[in-house]
Amino acid sequence: MSLVRACKRFSSPLFQDSKFFLSSSSHAPQHQIRALVASLIPQGQGMKKSFGFQRSYMSATLASLSKEEEVASKGIETLRAVEDQHGGVIVSMEESMDSSVFAFLLEDSISKWREQGKRGVWIKLPREHSNLVDSAVKAGFRFHHAEPDYLMLVNWIANTPDTLPANASHRVAIGAFVMNAKREVLVVQESNGRFSGTGFWKLPTGAVDEGEDICTAAIREVKEETGIETEFVEVIAFKERHKAFFGKSELFFVCMLQPRSFEIERQVSEIEAAQWMAVEEYMAQPFVRDNEVFNFVTKIGLSKFGGKYNGFCSVLSSTSSPKKSYFYFNKKDASPPS
Repeated sequence: MSLVRACKRFSSPLFQDSKFFLSSSSHAPQHQIRALVASLIPQGQGMKKSFGFQRSYMSATLASLSKEEEVASKGIETLRAVEDQHGGVIVSMEESMDSSVFAFLLEDSISKWREQGKRGVWIKLPREHSNLVDSAVKAGFRFHHAEPDYLMLVNWIANTPDTLPANASHRVAIGAFVMNAKREVLVVQESNGRFSGTGFWKLPTGAVDEGEDICTAAIREVKEETGIETEFVEVIAFKERHKAFFGKSELFFVCMLQPRSFEIERQVSEIEAAQWMAVEEYMAQPFVRDNEVFNFVTKIGLSKFGGKYNGFCSVLSSTSSPKKSYFYFNKKDASPPS
């Protein structure tokens, strides 16, 4: 990294010599140092000729030289990065670094990556390196997403339209329609949330965890809220709503489950009450009766229970990789992949 580049505010050819006087361990005569500094930094109005610079200005100059020498002494030229699959690079900061040193390295790294034709630059900053956030933002980076243990920043450095993907736009949730042989549906009253304190009996619902399948999430949520063991049957319906959770969209999947146990043990921390309720009584609740979605979902569940409706069952399948995932389809009109 050249000194002229690191301290680009100075254009005098004498600045190279100033580095010697400012950082060398040799003891140059004071009058030579003053003369050189006076030629580099304009004298302030009304200040003494023998001390023609502001202390803060000089301190900043010395700090810049110090950071450049620190980078040079470590033999570091650019930040370590790996290429992504879309013509960009990913930087994962794993070691502690002074923010000023990081700023120097980031500037040189971006220049090099531009020369190499790179487009997007991702910087993954663990929580313990949050001191580098300000330097990255000043270099043009923006926040992309955050997890409990890191912040991801991104910057489009190519002279082409920005095609970096946005953060995840949707979250996924499930509702569980569980009915026993007596035509009783499993319902709960929540301790908190939208329906808390209303006396409304609703289907068990919940968010799908990261890396969790829809069918697995439905079984888990029913078990957590009511203690009932179930078996996944089908996805019988789904809906999408926008501007839901912190502005994100939501995909809500209604799943039909078959009970494998019947003794209820409610989740004390979140569920006020849980019971098996006659489906007619459930549908007679004003909110269910007057709400198109709730009413329609219950009718679909009853049609499925009576064998007059087919939703989407699940089957484990693989694509180009050996790893398998669940594929949902209507088995009435199509055979499972062999």
